[in-house]
Amino acid sequence: MKRLLLLCALLAGLTLPAQAQDVGLDIGTRPAAVTLEDLDGKAVDLAQYIGRKPVLLEFWATWCPLCRALEPQLAAAQKRFGNKLDIIVVAVGVNQTPRSIKRHMDKHALPGRVLWDGKGAAVRAFMAPGTSYIVILDRTGKVIYTGAGSEQELASVLARAVR
Repeated sequence: MKRLLLLCALLAGLTLPAQAQDVGLDIGTRPAAVTLEDLDGKAVDLAQYIGRKPVLLEFWATWCPLCRALEPQLAAAQKRFGNKLDIIVVAVGVNQTPRSIKRHMDKHALPGRVLWDGKGAAVRAFMAPGTSYIVILDRTGKVIYTGAGSEQELASVLARAVR
């Protein structure tokens, strides 16, 4: 049914919201600001990123194959948009530690800033259903996209967010 609505809207020339799927936060909402840690244990308030420029957050884990499949899109976004977009990788506190993440990153660099969510504060605030969950916020801090899985098309959403 969703595909039929999308096809009808495209044929009619209508613009639909950028949401990929019905997961997590509602489009148009503003997530609660939370404090996470960097991989060295220093507090990082997400509020310093939200509401200044577009932000892409990925809820990620070293063991997540879907997250690995999304890495080329994130790297391409970082290359294309540079400092016009903040990319935040939220490392969830399930079966990994800051130490294991650092070891992983020694072999597999990730685009953007990696933050540790060991207590699940961001998972709760962003209603993350699991890893590979992406949230894109516009420059005002509103959710313009949510999606999960490896088959997400992020480039067009980011292009609209950054313009």
